[in-house]
Amino acid sequence: MEDLRSAMEDHIDQMSDLLQKFSAELRSGVRPAYDNFIGFFHAIDWKEPWLIGLLGFHFLLLLITVSSRKNLNFQMVLFLLALAGVYLAERLNSLLGKNWKSFASQNYFDPNGLFLSVLWSGPLLFIAIIILINTLFSLCHLIVRWKKAELRHRARLARNKQD
Repeated sequence: MEDLRSAMEDHIDQMSDLLQKFSAELRSGVRPAYDNFIGFFHAIDWKEPWLIGLLGFHFLLLLITVSSRKNLNFQMVLFLLALAGVYLAERLNSLLGKNWKSFASQNYFDPNGLFLSVLWSGPLLFIAIIILINTLFSLCHLIVRWKKAELRHRARLARNKQD
């Protein structure tokens, strides 16, 4: 019995060491990404009117998306518009990169499009995912209604045959 207890304690110690090493590796791997995000966040002047307008636009679009969740046709139009906005992000980035002096205090529009990807495409993709999930739930609900109607129809036909 004592051998079993010591083997269990050794195993628990090994698992504890592995978990601590894994946790340290994970923290050291995530730390540079976190530092880059914080640097990106602090490099932006969030008081610029056009940025406030952009964030307001995304918030308004999110409210419209949530409030129109029962209207699938309108949601599909919003979905296509959001995806079109993501598709046109590269062209928008180059256009805004050429004309940034007319509306911004600094050039946020690098050739790789990181800024526009984060603040334009990211929220649009998030909204598109919300619309897609809502559509899938609506389709599941529609399939359930359809199957119930089919079962009622079959029951009605079976009752008519018995009469």
